[in-house]
Amino acid sequence: MKTINPKDLSTAELQNLLQGAICPRPIAFASTINAAGDVNLSPFSFFNLFSANPPILVFSPSRKVRDNTTKHTLDNILEVPEVVIHVVGYDLVEQMSLASTEYPKGVNEFVKAGLTALPSHLVAPPRVKESPVAFECKVQQVIPLGDQGGAGNLVIGEILQIHLNENILDSSGAIAPLKLDPVARLGGNWYTKINEDSLFQIPKPLTTIGIGVDQIPEEIRSSPVLSANNLGRLGNVKQLPSPEEIALFSAREDLEDSRRRFRLDEESWIEHLHRWAKEELEAGNVDLAWKILLQKI
Repeated sequence: MKTINPKDLSTAELQNLLQGAICPRPIAFASTINAAGDVNLSPFSFFNLFSANPPILVFSPSRKVRDNTTKHTLDNILEVPEVVIHVVGYDLVEQMSLASTEYPKGVNEFVKAGLTALPSHLVAPPRVKESPVAFECKVQQVIPLGDQGGAGNLVIGEILQIHLNENILDSSGAIAPLKLDPVARLGGNWYTKINEDSLFQIPKPLTTIGIGVDQIPEEIRSSPVLSANNLGRLGNVKQLPSPEEIALFSAREDLEDSRRRFRLDEESWIEHLHRWAKEELEAGNVDLAWKILLQKI
């Protein structure tokens, strides 16, 4: 394990390290306007959702490492404390990247990137027609985190209105990840996008209190077959199957056949059970996996 003191690195080296490690990061495609009416559009990957009541988005236009100047986005917000934050779908990623070019002050990135500006309803900056989601925000506060190159400026924006492209919604009215098709920032020139193979669901432990990994029997917890993720899923159950449920499962014909095959080799039998349970866990069949793991030779 390599240990690094941030103070031993230059700001540029530290920024590259942090951006490579803390990822993927969502992208705030932010449109702003200054007091003279000049519009700016720029992406920021220091961005996230911070509150639902009130609905708050936070992003950070950092001071430039190279010369310690501030971004036009920050300058505009300090003059007109409003912003429209857009989600970037994959079909927008190249235009979003083009808009990040350091054009001179007063140049409209909507025009440079070939994007369509629509009037916002409640704030002065326009919104991007091509974005699947747009949040009109009133800036509540800007918190400077330093005065040197690389220092962030936390822009805290309260969402006043949300615009959604209906094509990204599923039949229940929820946002469908594959339809949203968002891109996220990694380090260097790298980005990422979701696809069907990269999506998975994990039941949230909100309605029940899981038994925890510490309550898993040691012979299961120390299994060379089961991964840490497998153990985490096993620990996220309220209680184990009852002895009656386990006995009923033990009477399955296929289990009896397997037991006869491995009767003279307990180690192979246990490994067989653990591999079977792992398959069921990764298919989301947690209760079945527990019944398999609690079998005896």
